[in-house]
Amino acid sequence: MRRFSLWLRGKPLISDSMLAAVLLLLEILGVSNSDSKLTYLGIGVLLPVPVAFRRLYPRAMAAAMLGLSIGSTMVSYASEDDADHIALLGLGIMLYTLVAYVGRKEGLWYALGLVADCTSSFFLLHKPAGSDLIFTAMFYALCWTLAEFIGARHAYDQEVAARLAVADYDRERRAHDAVAAERTRIARELHDVVAHAVSVIIVQADGAKYALRLDPDSAERALTTIASTGREALRELRRTVALLRIEHAPDQLPQHGTAGLAKVVEMMRDTGLAVELEMTGQLDDIAPEVSLGMHRIVTESLTNTLRHAGSHPKAWVRVQRRETDVVIEVSDTGGVPVQEQSASPIVGGGMGLVGMRERVAVLGGTLEAGRTSAGTWRVYATIPLVRGNENG
Repeated sequence: MRRFSLWLRGKPLISDSMLAAVLLLLEILGVSNSDSKLTYLGIGVLLPVPVAFRRLYPRAMAAAMLGLSIGSTMVSYASEDDADHIALLGLGIMLYTLVAYVGRKEGLWYALGLVADCTSSFFLLHKPAGSDLIFTAMFYALCWTLAEFIGARHAYDQEVAARLAVADYDRERRAHDAVAAERTRIARELHDVVAHAVSVIIVQADGAKYALRLDPDSAERALTTIASTGREALRELRRTVALLRIEHAPDQLPQHGTAGLAKVVEMMRDTGLAVELEMTGQLDDIAPEVSLGMHRIVTESLTNTLRHAGSHPKAWVRVQRRETDVVIEVSDTGGVPVQEQSASPIVGGGMGLVGMRERVAVLGGTLEAGRTSAGTWRVYATIPLVRGNENG
């Protein structure tokens, strides 16, 4: 029965036609009480018809039902046949339908029409106005009350369905945003790890190639730097992939701090880049994600210097912890490769600055990068120690 009920719920025409068939059967059974059986049967066949289409065309069928009721009163008055039509119970069904599925305003106008119909019926057919009137009033009141309850239930179900749809959409959107953010984070992490190391390896390999015969010691140092840089990149890559494979809390992110910055600067010095490092304030007790952001900005900026700042580049790194934020400033000579340089300049993918901007934006900071009036290149970033939304 439950399956049948659920099946009928989505097919209002079938269920309403079954209700109309019940009313028609009652009409047929009541033919024997009428003096004009053919007339009674003709009206009895028409009265249940609007009930079958009540939810498809509620206003039109309600008007049709009320018209048929008034017509049956006139026919009974003309034929002097006072037999009751059981199918007139459809008037209450129509009242219920209007209130539950259309609105109270339409139901009120229909109720006024029912009052007019009942008044004309009682006066024209000379029916007693006692128990019949009370029964009719209670029947219509019951239909209205039931319609109010069902209407409220339908409104609640619609609201719940709407909220579920919104929740599903929001969940799908959040999942999509999370996937996009994760892909961006993976791309940024891999770029930060791989691009720096590969740039250093290319620069050192070019230098070793041209110094191999003229200066074997320099070539050997370059090859040593290439090997150590490759090993460090491999370790960093493995650690990054391991972090991406597992769920990790922010306190599990790699700690860099002053030691990490000093290591990056020392590694860049080994490649031939002259770097001056200045660190101010306590940088070892800041949040891991801020520390990682500092490390990546310095690494990427120095890598860009190595790529683009000419044959004898020099860079200055200044990291200062202030009361509410950390300032990272990396500047270089801003030159271009000299004409005599044998090796071709390294062409980047253009993702270095984009990656730095994305990382700083995620941390709630700001980043400025560009050439100064003196011709040098400068990267200036500020990262708040605590995100603004966390304070709120």
